[in-house]
Amino acid sequence: MYPATSEGSVSQTRDVTINIRAKQNQRDLIDRAAEVQGKSRSEFMLESAYQKAQDVLLDRSFFGLGELQFKQFLELLDAPPTSNEKLHKLLTTKAPWD
Repeated sequence: MYPATSEGSVSQTRDVTINIRAKQNQRDLIDRAAEVQGKSRSEFMLESAYQKAQDVLLDRSFFGLGELQFKQFLELLDAPPTSNEKLHKLLTTKAPWD
């Protein structure tokens, strides 16, 4: 559905402009994060926005099931949870900072 390659690749020509206004503190934070990753503000912002857009759209993806598969899916959802000792231990162990 969406390409797995980075949209910020040098080999790709960028042919549209995106302009946004920001508060000074927002720009400063973005600049610091971009610097940490060794990227320009534009590269950082474009890659971040592109990844977020993919995440939003993929979260809303539709998947279809046949009648039998849907019935099996509902049965799995309706079934009581199975015992999971590792999960139980994780959820009942006191955190080191408590």
